[in-house]
Amino acid sequence: MRIAFLASHNGSSMRYLVEAVKTGILSAEPVLLIASRADSSSLAYAAENGIPRVIVNARDHHPYASEDEAVCAHLQEARPDVVVLSGYMRKIGSKTLAAFEGRILNIHPALLPKFGGQGMYGIHVHQAVLASGERVTGATVHLVDAEYDHGQILAQATVPVLPNDTPQSLAERVKAQEGPLYLKVLTNWQR
Repeated sequence: MRIAFLASHNGSSMRYLVEAVKTGILSAEPVLLIASRADSSSLAYAAENGIPRVIVNARDHHPYASEDEAVCAHLQEARPDVVVLSGYMRKIGSKTLAAFEGRILNIHPALLPKFGGQGMYGIHVHQAVLASGERVTGATVHLVDAEYDHGQILAQATVPVLPNDTPQSLAERVKAQEGPLYLKVLTNWQR
C-alpha cells in the first residue's frame, strides 16, 4: 500500500504511521508528504526518513483552485493508494477529491458527527466538548468529502471526559488514540 500524507504542522499521525512501517507493523510505503506550511516540522521528519516532500500553500497558489491543482498533481505523480491527512489545515479541493474519491482519510479529535465542521479543530474541539458536559469523547477516522468532517465514518476510539479535565489534558488523551486508530484503519484498508 502506497501512502501519501498531507500535514500543516507536526504531522503526529504521519510520524506514528511511518514508525509502524519501519517496525513492520504496517505493510506500506510512504511515498509523499505535502506540507501546507514551510515551517512545518513534518518536513524535517519526512526528510530524515527519506520521504519525498513538497510545500503547497495558499500564498503561492492563488486562487484556491490552483492550490488544489498543485496538490492533485503532486498526488497523481506519487500514485498513492490512500491519502492520509495528519493535521492538515486546508480544505481539500474538488479536483483532488474527484481524483482520489474514497481514498482520502482524515482523523478528527472528537466522536463525529458531534463537534465537527468548520472552525472545529485542535483545542477548539476539546473546549466545546468540555463546555457541553459530554462524558465521553474520542477520535474519528473518516473519508474526506466536500464538507468539513462529514464523510463516511470508518472507525472511532473513545476517551472518557474526566471531572478535572482541561482542554489541554483532554487533547493529550485523545491524541494518544489517534495514531493507533489510523493504524487500525490502514491495516484493514482495501479500496
